Amino acid sequence: MPQKTYPMTAAGKEKLEAELKELKLVKRPEVIERIKVARSYGDLSENSEYDAAKDEQSAVEQRIAQVEQMLKYADVIDADSVDPNEVSVGKTVTYTEVGEDDPETYTIVGSDESDPLNGKISNDSPIAQALLGKHKGDTVSINTPGGSFDVVINDVKA
Repeated sequence: MPQKTYPMTAAGKEKLEAELKELKLVKRPEVIERIKVARSYGDLSENSEYDAAKDEQSAVEQRIAQVEQMLKYADVIDADSVDPNEVSVGKTVTYTEVGEDDPETYTIVGSDESDPLNGKISNDSPIAQALLGKHKGDTVSINTPGGSFDVVINDVKA
């Protein structure tokens, strides 16, 4: 069974690498120290500090495993190597909904990089899925849980 790949920008990969370093070199040792301190308090059966530290340790280890998996199967998209008028991960797309005047602009990024409030949408989102592979000037039908609408792609920038 093929492994899932994780499309991302080069900046997104760098961010994940920095997060992994922080988790391994800072967070993990901090949690281990908290566990040691909590153990020194004696009876572990009623020690809430120990339980909280163990829960945090579990969360940190799960995130480390997740980030390592994402980096191992990272598919770094070089937006500059794609046709300049084609929508791809790493590119910024401006479109106008048919019948509207106000354009909307989004940068399509990997799912871990998404930040819709700052104009970065996941490549897995319905809007990005509809736009990927399309070109400047195309009219695209976008189906979202809130309904469908048509847009015209005004501009694509790397």
